[in-house]
Amino acid sequence: MKASKLLYLLMPLLLAGCGTTTPVTLDNQLGESVHTALAEQILNPEASQDTRSVVMIDGETASALVGRYHRSFERPTAINIFNLGVGGTGTTLGPVTGTGR
Repeated sequence: MKASKLLYLLMPLLLAGCGTTTPVTLDNQLGESVHTALAEQILNPEASQDTRSVVMIDGETASALVGRYHRSFERPTAINIFNLGVGGTGTTLGPVTGTGR
């Protein structure tokens, strides 16, 4: 019994001897796929050097587009759906309010 307790106490020390003190060498290409993906997402790496003016849309059109964008997030009005249930334990007749586009 005492030998097993002693073994349990010495086990962490024995296992620590199996560990390595030198760092594990990682793959030389670690992270290269991320750098490649980022580089491929850049359409024009020289864009900051371009001094030409940017062709834009007029203010009235831009304002209308932004307004339409903001209105797209408004909650739609409730519509009545006449639901006829067929089969099951009972039938439902009557309006059911729901939201839809």
